[in-house]
Amino acid sequence: MTTEPDRALEQYRYRRMLFVWRAVAVGSFLCMLLLATGLRTHRGTLHNHLPHIARVRVDGVIGSDVRHLTDALRDAQDNPAVKAVILDINSPGGAVTGGEMLHDAVANCAAHKPVVVLMEGLAASAGYMIAVPAQRIFAQRSTLTGSIGVLMQAPDFSGLLGKVGVNVDELVSAPLKGQPSGVKPLSPEGHAMLQGVIDELYGQFVTMVAQGRHMSETQVRGLADGRPYTGAHAVTLGLVDQIGDEQDVRAWLQSHDHISLALPVRDIGKKKQGWLARHAMAGTFGQVVQSIVSSEFLGQRLELRGPVALLDVSY
Repeated sequence: MTTEPDRALEQYRYRRMLFVWRAVAVGSFLCMLLLATGLRTHRGTLHNHLPHIARVRVDGVIGSDVRHLTDALRDAQDNPAVKAVILDINSPGGAVTGGEMLHDAVANCAAHKPVVVLMEGLAASAGYMIAVPAQRIFAQRSTLTGSIGVLMQAPDFSGLLGKVGVNVDELVSAPLKGQPSGVKPLSPEGHAMLQGVIDELYGQFVTMVAQGRHMSETQVRGLADGRPYTGAHAVTLGLVDQIGDEQDVRAWLQSHDHISLALPVRDIGKKKQGWLARHAMAGTFGQVVQSIVSSEFLGQRLELRGPVALLDVSY
């Protein structure tokens, strides 16, 4: 006959054994996960040392933080296994600072090994700026590119504030300190000052294009009135070299730099995402959440502080 103490002891042993087996199962799973991660890292490291072509994608609005892209270009520049770099651009432009940093990183990389640009639907303004240091620029016939220029917007809410009875007293140390203000109209002196900033940045943009495309600054200024060009038109103007896709890029690299068509193309420079964005979400809802987590909805626009080189295109 089983007594209550015996029954309690048996249940205790059962729960203890169940706990042990669960712990073993969890431990085994974690070990397998670590092993798989280590093998994946080792495989990625091994592949990184085998000859290949690196592809860097610039997709969407260019923000001020482009370190993941500039670091990738620097790594490709220093890695002897990287025989060439394909810069894949699909961007309407963005922050002047981010565009300038990317332009310089592309120029430094192109000084050490072949860099070829492949334009997708958009490569405009700052998206074009980062393309010009490359040895060769490919585009689609329908690509929108060019839009060489600089934009600064100064919203003025003084009229709205006046209608709702809000008055703002603004104290500044000098007349140009509060320009632009947002709570009062831009003064003629402030307008002239900011226009001077825009003109200086525009001159830098023109110089980058002239140097990268081997054109005179006079030629570039004749094309740089802010308008976009199709890829087909840009070829006739000298802003783009050739209409083509990735196969045409590979063929050019083979004929110009003797880079084998058999070499694999490996993507580098992807921005690191959190665990939630990588694993927890799938489908349309997951993509929306992932975009919010990675600040694609908010961050890209909020990063555009100050002057921007931007072309907004909607279809």
